[in-house]
Amino acid sequence: MDDTLTVQEIDRDTLITKLATYGIDYTDAMDRMDGNADLYKKLAFKYLDNDCMVDLQAAMEVADYDAAYKAAHTLKGASGNLSFKDLFDASAVESAELFQGEYEAAASTLPQVLAAHQKVIEGLEHWQDGTL
Repeated sequence: MDDTLTVQEIDRDTLITKLATYGIDYTDAMDRMDGNADLYKKLAFKYLDNDCMVDLQAAMEVADYDAAYKAAHTLKGASGNLSFKDLFDASAVESAELFQGEYEAAASTLPQVLAAHQKVIEGLEHWQDGTL
């Protein structure tokens, strides 16, 4: 049996490793997308136009916790569907804290959500422009 990897397999393995550094689980995404890499890439890049993080920050700044919950919950769903693991985990905590009325805790969790979001954006931008 030949143990050599094809160029496509090497590229996929490299992509998996590089995206993981940005909190993006490509293997999980391929399971969700039934192996359709083109669909995943299209949907992941569409996330670059997502305003949920902006909405969440704005709502938290003015203490509009209903709007903040809606934004955090939407961010959790989008990041979960796209296998942005770190962002999903952080936004799930944020969403739960807001839902439970733990507003101070949510305010202290917000920087973690923002950091995970920024990592995802950075990874997607590098992937999109070919510098990943």
